[in-house]
Amino acid sequence: MPAKRFNGQVHSGQYSLAQSKNLRSQDVQGGGKLRPYEYLQGGGKPLTRNLQGIIFSQGKPHHNLQGGGKPRPYIKLCFLLCLLIFPLSGCDLLPSVTVNGTPVTSPANGPQLNVWNKVASGVEVRHEDWKNPGGGDDTVTIVRFDLHKVKLSVGYQPEHPVLMHEWMQQDQAIAMINGGYFDQQNNATALVVSNDKVFGKSYAGFGGMLSVDARGMVSLRPLRQQPYDSNKEQLQQATQSAPMLMSGEKRTQFSADASQTRRSVVAIDKQGHLLFIASPDQVFSLDQLADQLASSDLSIEIALNLDGGASTGLYVNAGSPHVEIDSLAKLPIVIIVKAR
Repeated sequence: MPAKRFNGQVHSGQYSLAQSKNLRSQDVQGGGKLRPYEYLQGGGKPLTRNLQGIIFSQGKPHHNLQGGGKPRPYIKLCFLLCLLIFPLSGCDLLPSVTVNGTPVTSPANGPQLNVWNKVASGVEVRHEDWKNPGGGDDTVTIVRFDLHKVKLSVGYQPEHPVLMHEWMQQDQAIAMINGGYFDQQNNATALVVSNDKVFGKSYAGFGGMLSVDARGMVSLRPLRQQPYDSNKEQLQQATQSAPMLMSGEKRTQFSADASQTRRSVVAIDKQGHLLFIASPDQVFSLDQLADQLASSDLSIEIALNLDGGASTGLYVNAGSPHVEIDSLAKLPIVIIVKAR
């Protein structure tokens, strides 16, 4: 018989029968029988109740029985309470939390997938579960903008790069995504136009450019087919990156390594909406990302890969909950969306 613990002491579970010489009269009932609720230790002495009031007889608890073997009334009450409490334990009462800026929730109250949710005038958010060929998956966030209701700008401060949440605090934007590539000195590796000020030199023969012209028209184009001409174009805002992932509604062909990392994309769909897309986990290579975009139901016309890895960041300061995918690196270039 397994040992029992009472008031911090372990007892072997062996008990003396009524014929034990050490039994006292109060330890037995009529006929010399052992009282059914007393559990005796060595020498025939009865064990007292422990702090929880539990008393054992023949290795079985009898604290739940009253005279005649009937259940005590409070046991019935406890049983009824359990019937009420156990169904409630299955309810989802846990709040959502965030890990590294990425929203993390239980399946019951997680973001609804594959549905556009309007969070502000001209701004919609959607979450999709994307899988790579190896079975890895990520919850990808897509933000869609009506360009008639929002305006676009490019933030550039190589002398003072900051994390994306700091950019958001600084610019009070509706939404923001990281921009193109930059070097170790935080200077852009390609052309940047920020509030009419021009920095760097345009890519030639590869990559793409997101821009806003003097009339406020937003454009996303492949630089190989439509190179930038500084003599003919007057741009107010621009950032360049590479490679183009889609063009003319088709997946492009490019040479890239197979590394899987965090990804950021800017795109325009067939209806003329601007899209920001972020994959915050290390799941997709560039080829896999291009395949996902081409096979999605997002109706993408053209898509440009932005700087990824530690630079990936996406914020939407509208709706509930807000989208908060912070960059892991300080950023000198961001794409900013505000209401018109």
